[in-house]
Amino acid sequence: MADLAFSVLRALADGKFHSGETIAQELGCSRTLVWQAVHTIENTFALPVYSVRGQGYKLAQPFDWLDVSAIRRDLDGESAEVWTVAVAEQVDSTNTQLLAHASADELHGLVLATEQQTAGRGRLGRRWHAKLGSCLMFSILWRFDRGLAELAGLSLAVGLALARVLRALAVPVVLKWPNDVLLNDGKLAGILIELSGDALGPAAVVIGIGINLQRPADIDQPVAALSDAGVYLSRNALLARLLNELQRMLAEFDRHGFAAFRDEWMALSSHQDQAVRLSFSHAEPVDGVARGVAENGALLVDTADGPRVFHVGEVSMRRQA
Repeated sequence: MADLAFSVLRALADGKFHSGETIAQELGCSRTLVWQAVHTIENTFALPVYSVRGQGYKLAQPFDWLDVSAIRRDLDGESAEVWTVAVAEQVDSTNTQLLAHASADELHGLVLATEQQTAGRGRLGRRWHAKLGSCLMFSILWRFDRGLAELAGLSLAVGLALARVLRALAVPVVLKWPNDVLLNDGKLAGILIELSGDALGPAAVVIGIGINLQRPADIDQPVAALSDAGVYLSRNALLARLLNELQRMLAEFDRHGFAAFRDEWMALSSHQDQAVRLSFSHAEPVDGVARGVAENGALLVDTADGPRVFHVGEVSMRRQA
């Protein structure tokens, strides 16, 4: 039913009334199946649909589909050469799909965006929740000449690339170590990086990114969305802008590592010189004051036992209450 629901959603995407009979004829199915698909759109996809006798069905708001041609139209010259863009209506996880390519072949610069993930995930095994059409979700596959050991700080650099684009849109985001983009203390965007390769190189990296355009519901942490800042840019235009900036950032990171981005990242740090608590999966919490990051992206914290360094891993950071 999900496939048919997507097909019916495409028929209704313009926000105009369409009769069930016309949709059924176009899709080669019964009006009953169209009716069932509309219920899936409302109940599973959480998109309101008006049903009016004699007029048919109409989405409460037009649906902004991801479109490869529209995305590529806004890529700059160098990005257009680097990125191969694909769009899927539904996948388990864009990261999972690209990880298969990371180990199986030499493809580089792949981008996979999706309308819906059935098993989307974030850092530390958390699930990424998103209402259909209200989030931009995509992953990219990038191959580095550097080895895995030299990719420390990559998640911070990717967050900075997102912040550059969003701040250019007048969205006053800040960066939370190691991989969150915040707006008004709520999580606007998250990053999940998964690695494949050798310690000395080369290395393949899959970078998963999720950005809220509208606020997701029923989330047990503070969240934010571009709509909170009055930004309603199409997902296609936003993705193109992000890919342009990510291409520049990843190329520079391959040459110079995180050190080239450290000062700019620190200027946008959400927790600089603030009391924080670090939590671990298999250790007691550590309290201290955040003092920025090292040239490899490691977090610097002044604790009661003196200065300490924490690397990205099974650690999360929060402000002290």
